[in-house]
Amino acid sequence: MSGESPGSLTIGMSVSTLSNPYFIQFRDGAEAAALKSGVKLTVTDAQNDTSQQAGQIQNFTKGRVKAIIVNPVDSDAVAPAVKAAGGAGIPVIAADRSVNGAAVAQTVTSDNVAGGKLGAQELAKQLGGKGNVVVLQGTAGASVSRDRDRGFTAGIAAYPKIKVIARQPADFNRAVGQHAMADLMQRHSDITGVFASNDEMALGAIQALGKKAGSQVKVVGFDGTPEGIKALQAGTLAATVAQQPRLLGWHAVNDAIKAARGETIPKTVAVPIKMATKDNAQEFWTF
Repeated sequence: MSGESPGSLTIGMSVSTLSNPYFIQFRDGAEAAALKSGVKLTVTDAQNDTSQQAGQIQNFTKGRVKAIIVNPVDSDAVAPAVKAAGGAGIPVIAADRSVNGAAVAQTVTSDNVAGGKLGAQELAKQLGGKGNVVVLQGTAGASVSRDRDRGFTAGIAAYPKIKVIARQPADFNRAVGQHAMADLMQRHSDITGVFASNDEMALGAIQALGKKAGSQVKVVGFDGTPEGIKALQAGTLAATVAQQPRLLGWHAVNDAIKAARGETIPKTVAVPIKMATKDNAQEFWTF
């Protein structure tokens, strides 16, 4: 493979969902890297369906692509298809979320545990170190959901006057986030803070909170999507742990090309995260 010209390389990429703005940015970064390097990138949308994603990886394997990038719907469920690709000699890169139970050439992610801790610290700061907080969790099988939740739990433990009064899954989805927040508000009249494991759920929570968002209730999200940054500037979102999805997609493709050529690549790549607030929101438009 090392003697192949860039133009003859085809990389397959299965994205968990392209209905989420974060993953659209991830895809755009990947496509920009492929265009710059002159390789062919075939992108598929798993639509948050584990069986659909397994089929996409199987099709890439049968089609003898030179490398596969997978952004898992479920970190465990994707393992058999990843194993089969590896068995066929195709390097697999896990992007944004890890793969459990199967070897991959590389995992390129943000440090989601550190991000969760950062989110906890910022929410505590916004609340003045006291209050009642609810947590909107992401998709249960996704490694990022577990890691962000773990980081937040560890971070918020440093603030004894802040009580986590409820946790509710909302599947990284805005509409589900809105519904979950409305339900939590009915059950708890004393909510002063929300930590959402992505901006889509945070924006859903803001819709449910209405005029309370930003004044009576501080909402912290995660991702730094364009709409999340707009909400920061509007004052309805207190902060968001900003990832760099375009950079993540860019890294994944560039290292997939190297792996396809038989070059050694690092087992893990951590793309930097930053805390975005109203004060520094402007700098995140360059994502």
